[in-house]
Amino acid sequence: GFTLIELFVVIAIIGVLASIVLASLNNARKKSRDARRVTDIKQIQLALELYFDGQSNKYPDASTSCVAGGAAYGLEDLATSNYIPQVPRDPLNTATCYKYAASGATPTTYHLGATIEDAANPALSGDKDFDSATAGYANGFAGTDPVYDVVP
Repeated sequence: GFTLIELFVVIAIIGVLASIVLASLNNARKKSRDARRVTDIKQIQLALELYFDGQSNKYPDASTSCVAGGAAYGLEDLATSNYIPQVPRDPLNTATCYKYAASGATPTTYHLGATIEDAANPALSGDKDFDSATAGYANGFAGTDPVYDVVP
């Protein structure tokens, strides 16, 4: 048989190992969601370029509306025009839209972004860090880190 102290030691060791595994798993999940965000932004960017070519050299108008399962700051035009099957949403909270800002009444440029959970993500070193709010874009936002942002 085992003594009570031996059982407590084994249970304590198992508890420590379980907490280490859970901490590593949470970090892996965070990195996975960030990778998904970067991929989604690139997918939306490709759809925006297809839209631009097919719509007489203009991007969709930006809106201030982000509704769960509906409007996505104007990006829903990409799905209704069949340039993308559906507008991707943030993997952590599907009610959260990716940021989209467009220039002028007939948009000829845009600013697209997603907030990254891991501030040390290497994708943040290659993004634009553009501030469309001060540049006069409709629905503009600051693209400073931890926002992964792109422009055409």
